[in-house]
Amino acid sequence: MAETRPEPSAKAALRRELLAARRALSPAARRAAARALGRSALALPEVAGARTVAAYVSVGTEPGTRDLLDALRAAGKRVLLPVLLPDNDLDWAAYEGPASLAEAVHPGTMRLLEPSGPRLGRGAVAGADAVLLPGLAVDRRGMRLGRGGGSYDRVLERLERAGAHPALVVLLYDDEVVARVPEEPHDHPVQAVATPSGVRRFGS
Repeated sequence: MAETRPEPSAKAALRRELLAARRALSPAARRAAARALGRSALALPEVAGARTVAAYVSVGTEPGTRDLLDALRAAGKRVLLPVLLPDNDLDWAAYEGPASLAEAVHPGTMRLLEPSGPRLGRGAVAGADAVLLPGLAVDRRGMRLGRGGGSYDRVLERLERAGAHPALVVLLYDDEVVARVPEEPHDHPVQAVATPSGVRRFGS
């Protein structure tokens, strides 16, 4: 008798659909989206007024952040970037320009670009005024769908425990703002989404 496999979770199914749509984008479309996304994110008052911004280096077909990182730094902001740890948690280090990034290979993940400067500790993110989050989708309530690794769930839990309340902004393509994403008790809402076509805020 054939073994009955469990139905894939709603989150897993939605992730596959969204990742396939990203892979279908042409390189030219991704470059154009990255430029427009950078302008949208910089226009957010929470980002424009921040002294320290925790961000990330985009990889693969993610909405591009490289131009945004340089624009944030050129605006005089301190930019923190994540360093993936063996337990899938995140340490942080300052971004000092493209030359400060080094390729890192982690088992089970794609090749990442990480800051090569001194590690600042897992709690350094609590000093950020704005945190730019990767994701695959966000819904009309501000609930974010991540890739399932849990790294940013830990970051958001750490911020909550520290009593830190930075602006949480997810960076996405336009069609990744959806009606609803599957939600679990540990999921945290974000305050805003930046896409190539503009920004949207959630809640009060």
